[in-house]
Amino acid sequence: MSRYRNIVDSDYLSEAAHTVRWCKSIAFMADSSLAGCRVDGGLDLGDRTPLTGQMEELLGCRFVNSDVDLDVECLEGSYGVVCALEVLEHLYNPLHLLLEVRRVLSGADARMFVSMPLSRPAMLRSPDHFHEMGEAEARALFGRAGFRVQRSTRFRIRRPLFYLTGVKPFLRLLFEKVQMYELSVERGGGDGEE
Repeated sequence: MSRYRNIVDSDYLSEAAHTVRWCKSIAFMADSSLAGCRVDGGLDLGDRTPLTGQMEELLGCRFVNSDVDLDVECLEGSYGVVCALEVLEHLYNPLHLLLEVRRVLSGADARMFVSMPLSRPAMLRSPDHFHEMGEAEARALFGRAGFRVQRSTRFRIRRPLFYLTGVKPFLRLLFEKVQMYELSVERGGGDGEE
């Protein structure tokens, strides 16, 4: 198993930053045109977390979780929504995954939700991340894979007092943010930009 893959265990589930990220991710999804509509099945890339259940409730469909090597294997099925939340930074080859997602998304209103950390200085990067991207790199990757950015946001995942607990946490206040995107499949020869 790759050292870049997080294990979803009790330690992972109890980390406060994940709870904050899940709440902000659901709030972003709630503003999507998909919210309140009937979605024909969802795929949550990675292991099942409490966020998977929240997405099922919000989008009114059952989500399955992936169980393949996302760097090299093919995805199965057909989905109205695919979520890759905190996944791309753990992959050696995120373009492969995005091309696979594009292939399995079905329907004119199909969407992909992606979140990942905004690129940070090396001393603040997680040892579990193979790479991190800035906004320009992320948008270029999405465009190359045939996606159009419908909307995006950035947010912090730490509670305010965390940033006062030391020098490194204070630096996280300056540099640590999550970037989140709602993507649609580019129909025709667009450039993948908003």
